[in-house]
Amino acid sequence: MQNGYFQLVNDSRGYGINFHHPSGSGEEIRLDEVWRYLSSQNIKYDRRQVETEFNMGTGGVCHLGSGECPVCDETYTLNVSKDCMIATVRFIPPSEGGKRLTLGGFLREIERQRIVYGIKKEALQEHFSSEGVFCTDILVARGDKPDEGEDARIEYSFNTDRNMRPTHLEDGRVDYYNLTTINHCHKGDVLARIIPERYGEAGHDVYGSMIKPRDVKKETLKFGKNITLSEDKLSITSDVDGHVVLLDGKVVVSSVYKVKDVDLSTGNIDYDGSIEISGSVTANMEVKAGGNVVINGGVESARVIAGGNIVIAKGMNGMGKGYLRAGGNIMVKFLENARVVTGGYLESEAIMHCVVTAGTDVRVDGRRGIILGGLVQATNSITAKTVGGSMSTATTLEVGVDPLIKSQYDRAQKTAEESKKTVDAAQVVFDNFKEKQKKGVKYNDSQLRYMRSVLSLIQEKSAELENLNNRIEELQGMMENRQQGEVIINEQAYPNTTIVIRNVSKTLQNDYRYCKFVKEDGEVRMVSM
Repeated sequence: MQNGYFQLVNDSRGYGINFHHPSGSGEEIRLDEVWRYLSSQNIKYDRRQVETEFNMGTGGVCHLGSGECPVCDETYTLNVSKDCMIATVRFIPPSEGGKRLTLGGFLREIERQRIVYGIKKEALQEHFSSEGVFCTDILVARGDKPDEGEDARIEYSFNTDRNMRPTHLEDGRVDYYNLTTINHCHKGDVLARIIPERYGEAGHDVYGSMIKPRDVKKETLKFGKNITLSEDKLSITSDVDGHVVLLDGKVVVSSVYKVKDVDLSTGNIDYDGSIEISGSVTANMEVKAGGNVVINGGVESARVIAGGNIVIAKGMNGMGKGYLRAGGNIMVKFLENARVVTGGYLESEAIMHCVVTAGTDVRVDGRRGIILGGLVQATNSITAKTVGGSMSTATTLEVGVDPLIKSQYDRAQKTAEESKKTVDAAQVVFDNFKEKQKKGVKYNDSQLRYMRSVLSLIQEKSAELENLNNRIEELQGMMENRQQGEVIINEQAYPNTTIVIRNVSKTLQNDYRYCKFVKEDGEVRMVSM
């Protein structure tokens, strides 16, 4: 392979430029390189003539002038990348009678141009030890990029993925008894360790300038009670048997409160750590935990509140009074007639006549995989086998907006409306007072104090209204910036199912099977999966 190149030579009429076209997959001659070379040698030429003869592709000599060929020694063009890490050269052959460069002479020249680091003599050798490699980029020098080192990192010995799901068995059931979503730990267990940072080494560009490596990040272990930090401050161990979880970058171990059933014999439970209930939670009882709540039985019309996850192996029949709230995720066999709020995802085999609010996703799978009646809200997606029923039970699925943010937005709007009514009513009273005062009506001290209190109320509520409007605008922006939500139907959606995606809705009039609903062009549309 040989790139095309050009050379000044004598011809029968005087002198000209000889075009040597490339061989193999070599690069064609660059005409802009020809123009620059001729101009640098003060050689007059007719651009149109040269371009025409070049484009004919026959090679040979393009006549430029009479007389002897100007004597031009071998020259070159040196190019240095913007980051100063690579220098390349393109050699132009000497004219007939001109002199070749030598390797030593060229190296001295680039040294005068301050190219001193990473010189690649071996890459230049082929050119200087042969007839020449012309009009071809040849590596002259390459800098060394800095070794950027490595940031310190923390390795956790427990599962930190808050999106772990229950295991789906081969027969279609979901295993809510053997969950890996709860991290048990024992006294003496190493919970986390720091892999220390590694400092990098400086690099150099082709000019020899030092390039400093980046600053590497250090790490410190953040942890709560029931945990001991090692002397070298590189690892932490648990002081107790319990549950371990990572919350906002902080390792927390909560001791476990174990009880068979929660009923009138135990009373309500309010515990800072995690709670394991081997039996059930009966009607009208309340369970509160700072950590996780694991219930191997069922839950009746009770209240269960957890800072972490809630797991209910046998499900919940809330009878219109049941309430679940988790800062993490909720995994429950089934839900019926209950109110549910979770900061993460909700996983169940059936949701019937419930009001559900999930911070991320709702997934209803397993043997039944049904959502029937009620309202189910999720920020990102809702997935179910079946939605609604053959009796056209009204069922609403809402995605695309964080339900918690929407709730804050609705409350802020309601409060703002009430504040505005108060301001408007007080303003009417105050304006009437000022109008009468202008007409000469005299007021006693009690009346003046009352008007001052009215003015103070207007100022207070006006300031409150301004803050509320700013908050409403902020929340509205947060809702508008949410990702596109989707509803996935793995088997069938029945009529009278309403699907709301962000700010638009669609009530199904017919059966839909094996499909997905998304928002497109301002409408809720069905797309095939």
